[in-house]
Amino acid sequence: MFDCSKVQSSRQTAIQPLAIEEFFNLAPGVISLGIGEPDFHTPRKAGEAGVAAITHGKTSYPPSEGIPQLRQEMSHYLRDKFGYSYAPQEICITVGGSLALDSVMRAFVEPGDEVILPTPAFSCYDPAIRMAGGTVVPVVKRAEDGFRLRPEALAAAITPQTKMLVLTSPDNPTGVTLSPADFAAIADVLRDTNVMVVTDEIYAELCYHDRHHSILEQPDMRERTLLISGFSKMYAMTGWRIGYMCAPRELLAPAAKMHSIAVMCASGIAQYAALAGLRQCSDDVERMVAEYDRRLHYVMQRLEEIGLPCVRPGGAFYVFPSIRHTGLSSAEFCARLRDEGRVAVIPGPAFGEGGEGFIRISYAYSMDTLKEAFDRIAAFCAKLREQCIAV
Repeated sequence: MFDCSKVQSSRQTAIQPLAIEEFFNLAPGVISLGIGEPDFHTPRKAGEAGVAAITHGKTSYPPSEGIPQLRQEMSHYLRDKFGYSYAPQEICITVGGSLALDSVMRAFVEPGDEVILPTPAFSCYDPAIRMAGGTVVPVVKRAEDGFRLRPEALAAAITPQTKMLVLTSPDNPTGVTLSPADFAAIADVLRDTNVMVVTDEIYAELCYHDRHHSILEQPDMRERTLLISGFSKMYAMTGWRIGYMCAPRELLAPAAKMHSIAVMCASGIAQYAALAGLRQCSDDVERMVAEYDRRLHYVMQRLEEIGLPCVRPGGAFYVFPSIRHTGLSSAEFCARLRDEGRVAVIPGPAFGEGGEGFIRISYAYSMDTLKEAFDRIAAFCAKLREQCIAV
């Protein structure tokens, strides 16, 4: 009899399923604040461009690194929006930012290589590194430091085996954004090393009170940095699965090769929709950002009222409040909140070391949903306090 367990990869079996999977199958009546997905529809003009691509028969394989019009438009957009200088041949359109990440790891990481991962971090980074055969070297970001990467901690983590550093700003799960001073300190640590940088800037357009900053602004960092981003968050195009990666050609080519081997190319239909998004939908993005900012103000106010301490985010659409004072672990708090309070949020350890004692809440939900959810969270926390007093 065939035994499936004997043919599975040991790397695969060592990796736990993503914590977010359970949020797609909650009991009736439970409000989910667990999924990091915009609650807006894809902007109309972008959607219409996708439909037009189908109508006009643009349904064959596009070039493996992306249609020329989109790569050219991306070059202009990145220059005008962020000051990045990437020629079209330094841009590869991918099947979402996640496959860009996987392609980068497979292109550069091999057994024996160490990848420094500041944590808490997006839950897909760790398995992508491990599946490529790399060793994850976590560097814990502490709440008392504002969840910023301390340069001395980074320096202490670098060894002769260090291949790569993964950076994210704005950050998932904390929403924290790094400043030019933060990046300058990181660049000073890296400058005399051969460590490459992968910067995930999928939330770059979702910054609220300061413009987006990046390691790419620092001298000598462009040559060692590979940028990953996409259209899922800024244009509410999660289901279109369209992302991109940018780097000097000698860095981009190996990752683009891995992407081509895996999927040949990103959907041409989605690429035409993304092209219309860049050209015609900036007003839609501004409206979404303004609404997220409004929700953030409300969420922070409710967290303060409830008594859940939280480092204030500068971008994305997550908060990462502390629940340490409750005496419960993150998993216990989330399980009881789901079962007793009827609200689902993600335990902090789902995002790696440094996550225990915290929970991630997404505010990519309507104000009506947020108000009802936080009323339930407030009632649940009040119940916990009463139980503690009773004991």
